[in-house]
Amino acid sequence: MRLMVYSHDTYGLGNISRMLAICSYLLKAIPNLSILVVSGSPMLHSFRLPQGLDYVKLPCLNRGESGQLSAKYLNTKTDETLKLRSEIILATAINFKPDMFLVDKKPDGIGGELKDTIKYLQCVLPETKLLLLLRDILDSPETTISEWKINEYHEAIYFYYNQILVVGMPEVFDLPKEYQFPDHTAKKVRFCGYIRKQPGLKPPRILRQELQIKADEQLVLVTPGGGQDGDYLIENYFASLEHLPESHKLKSVILCGPEMKASQKEAFYQTAQKYPHVQISEFTDDLMSYMEASDIVVSMGGYNTVTEILSLGKKSIIVPRVKPAKEQLIRAERLNQLGLVKMIHPDSLTPQDLMETILEQLNNSTSHLTGLSRLDMDGLPQTTRYIYNLLHGINSDEFFYNYSKSLDPYLPTAV
Repeated sequence: MRLMVYSHDTYGLGNISRMLAICSYLLKAIPNLSILVVSGSPMLHSFRLPQGLDYVKLPCLNRGESGQLSAKYLNTKTDETLKLRSEIILATAINFKPDMFLVDKKPDGIGGELKDTIKYLQCVLPETKLLLLLRDILDSPETTISEWKINEYHEAIYFYYNQILVVGMPEVFDLPKEYQFPDHTAKKVRFCGYIRKQPGLKPPRILRQELQIKADEQLVLVTPGGGQDGDYLIENYFASLEHLPESHKLKSVILCGPEMKASQKEAFYQTAQKYPHVQISEFTDDLMSYMEASDIVVSMGGYNTVTEILSLGKKSIIVPRVKPAKEQLIRAERLNQLGLVKMIHPDSLTPQDLMETILEQLNNSTSHLTGLSRLDMDGLPQTTRYIYNLLHGINSDEFFYNYSKSLDPYLPTAV
């Protein structure tokens, strides 16, 4: 079986990280599967890629705070770059001949770059299944409803797509209802639950030893995700250390993110030299180990970071991005209401309040995990079930595949 995956890639690491997690799980669960990913993510080479998966690298696009697309590295016009990407994607589909095409977020791709490929598949390879993957929240209802209408996404879904998989829960955000999906679109939606992240590579005890965290010290992990717009979070965290009581023993690990501007990153490295209890670096491909070893996580509100926090049941403070999309803000607000995270709106963020909130959370002995029982974290086995069924023409909810239980303890029991 051949699966071609299109990963949306204009901002941050979230989309490609989420897609690679799904692909890795699929390869463990479905025998004889080959996956080819097409993406412009500049960080693809930094991830551990499993056997059975390869990728075609597209020229990078960038979406700034204005939301306008542009070529990220090439000195080419946006329309030229989109045309080049579109032709590479089409050539990949022609030669790879996928049994299924899994599309991330936008039914016709960034700037409509998938239209030619989708038309080709329908005309030449009509047996190829088309599947749309959506995260729990896209943007504000007003923006999303307008965007889907202007781009005629519902028409594309009606004519071309077999199913829509949502890696979220309607109890947190009822996507078809919030975005006013017409019946024909809503009928294709399958909620799969949030994606539970796999454990890190290092036990917390070992990593804390490597970081020289003493038994009476607490560890704060600060991560702005990809880091493209996370400078305000790190700036406020550094400033908050001035409000740390001398009696409190706190150590910090700050991960700037690989997409932070080099000049800004260097400035933070210089600042960190003033604080002997702060360690700073750009990126780790084992974030889960750092999260598990920490006592609290201070982060933005991206899907991957939040689901990593929820997978571990960690105390956290979320300072969400509020532009160009409201996705992170809505997610943080909803999870804050459930008592699963502590949210601070960026407009209300001050160094003193940030440190007070950190200490309050660290000293709070009341369990914040009760809401976890209400969360469905089976996003990986559920997406695998739907993908397997479509690949094999199974229309029922039964799930048949061969696998080794020892490969992954989260795999569902085979029927």
